[in-house]
Amino acid sequence: MKALQYVEKEQPAVTELPVPEISDDEVLVAARSVGVCHSDIELLEGRYIIPFQYPLIPGHEWSGEVVKVGSKVKDLKPGDRVVGECVIGDDHFGFSISGAAAEFFKAKESWLHKLPDAVDYTNGALVEPFSVAYYALMRVGNVNASDVLVVLGAGPIGLAVTAGAKALGALTIVVEPVAHRQEAAKKLGADHVVDPDRLDALLEKVSGGKGANVVIEATGNPAVMARALEIAAFKGRVGYIGIDVGREAPAKLGLIQSKELSITGSIGSPGVWPDTLRFMANKGIDLSPLVTNTFDVDNAVGAVDAAQDPANNIKAHIQFTATL
Repeated sequence: MKALQYVEKEQPAVTELPVPEISDDEVLVAARSVGVCHSDIELLEGRYIIPFQYPLIPGHEWSGEVVKVGSKVKDLKPGDRVVGECVIGDDHFGFSISGAAAEFFKAKESWLHKLPDAVDYTNGALVEPFSVAYYALMRVGNVNASDVLVVLGAGPIGLAVTAGAKALGALTIVVEPVAHRQEAAKKLGADHVVDPDRLDALLEKVSGGKGANVVIEATGNPAVMARALEIAAFKGRVGYIGIDVGREAPAKLGLIQSKELSITGSIGSPGVWPDTLRFMANKGIDLSPLVTNTFDVDNAVGAVDAAQDPANNIKAHIQFTATL
């Protein structure tokens, strides 16, 4: 079989490998669509939050089809369309253990979820980033049509937040300076998309000067993280989802007290995958505008290159068609 493999640091390649053998409690999956994430690039560069070893197969944002099951597998059968969680105990699928960027890969039944009929393979490979956004929205609490919600940043997670917030009914404002990301936000339902220097005037207009009931910070930029406190309304909810560790910026922390703000931080999407899948299916969520480039397995290294060019790409997907 063909697989995208990180052979060594900064050495991605399409390689020929044997089809994995499965044990009694495992499932063999034929990949259908696999996304390349910023963390996949960090992995290629030799850094990740837990130990790993080369060579390895990346791929933690994926959808696929079950082609074989072990004798102890109870709830899955060949032909089932599935997606899978990527943090399993101490293991990180696609990081500390090889992932889905191969024509065939193995997984435990307990990691997997059936893909609803209403969710296609492209959107299936976007369940993982959407689950992160969904978890953040659930943590800020009770997002609904009474809210003015501001998303700071239109990267993949910020755009997934946009789709989720709009589906929940909030008046959704996306703050993003890059034109092609602005266009993606519009396609995902944002009511307003603005450059950062135009936010204050727009927020004054749509909120009557009160500010945003909900702010989701999705850039991980410390200055923007500080800004989130300033644009929140009295009794507003601020959710931090962008990742930054170690950098600093001045922040008006007294606003937390004087505005009676509720602050939440979220990481990953623990325990919400079944809810995420139902939400996507029931609300008709279509995240395909996030996918700005697709590649077949023979050209999978091109997907890695595209992911390293965020000025021109949002999300690159590798598409697979192999059958046993």
